[in-house]
Amino acid sequence: MDAFYASIEQRDHPEYRGKPLAVGHAGERGVVAAASYEARRFGIRSAMPSVKARKLCPQLIFVSSRMSVYKSVSSRIHAIFHEYTDVVEPLSLDEAFLDVTENKPGIPLAVEIACEIKRKIREQLGLVASAGVSYNKFLAKIASDYRKPDGLCTIHPSRARRFIEALPIESFWGVGKVTARKFHELGIHTGKELREYPLDFLLHHFGKAGQLYYQFARGIDPRPVEAVRIRKSVGCETTFHRDLTEKSEIAAEVRELAYELLQRVGRHSFRGNTLILKIKFADFTRITRSITVNHTLTLVDEITTLVGHMFEEPELTEQPIRLLGLTVSHPPEYASPVAFGQLWIPFGDVF
Repeated sequence: MDAFYASIEQRDHPEYRGKPLAVGHAGERGVVAAASYEARRFGIRSAMPSVKARKLCPQLIFVSSRMSVYKSVSSRIHAIFHEYTDVVEPLSLDEAFLDVTENKPGIPLAVEIACEIKRKIREQLGLVASAGVSYNKFLAKIASDYRKPDGLCTIHPSRARRFIEALPIESFWGVGKVTARKFHELGIHTGKELREYPLDFLLHHFGKAGQLYYQFARGIDPRPVEAVRIRKSVGCETTFHRDLTEKSEIAAEVRELAYELLQRVGRHSFRGNTLILKIKFADFTRITRSITVNHTLTLVDEITTLVGHMFEEPELTEQPIRLLGLTVSHPPEYASPVAFGQLWIPFGDVF
């Protein structure tokens, strides 16, 4: 995951090895894009303000990102994946799901494939990977995070229920800080407690996501590995050199973002009818607002008008604004159930 960039820098620069390192901008308004494991011991994480990271670790080394290098390494990693299967679903530059139910070498056990891929990544690229093996994506993802760094964890169907029951609710897919807080308020802290609640209760409190939480608690994940992922959103954002306080400044930046957004929408031939506004305030708190219309969003003026309507909420302009982001998307939908018995390997934390 986010240690990927930092580990490439340590691989390519021996003087950085064994030292706390962050990829990102060290300036006053900079943000950590990736942190080495040495830096993580000080509590440094991705998306942390660089000023805070420096306070936690005064000896922290900052290096600028080299995105072209990271993309090149990612391509080589994915080439290794495709030696075993073409059913590869990329999640990011350094993370993917692989369906190896039917694999090119005809290897009977998924864990053997995981071992081979880990070995090839180490030998050919000088990096290490963590892998998780299980019968669906939810469990494979958890397994990949379970024993990192350089981990390999298999969750067999016979052990899945006990494993899930012991999981903190924060480990469930799609549960961030806000959702975790809502679970806690309902008295749900673990997978075992989640399993005790009926589907109607979860749908009432969490909408469509409640069905996934219900299934996850029972070791069920209906989502297949999608070799060709359908793009569901296109977005852009910008962090300002100084916080915005005037409405005229905000309006001007929104229009610039709208132009950039539609350029990206055009490059991806994307069509969407939901506009999402993201705001990060000077105190680093974040909020999002969205509006859905009954037609495709294609005009700068319409986007700026919709954002203007969202900004009519007083709390959106009461604090200085540090970051603005705009995204065009489709309303969220969830996949229908599919057959089980497949084995998936998510390769998380290629670092």
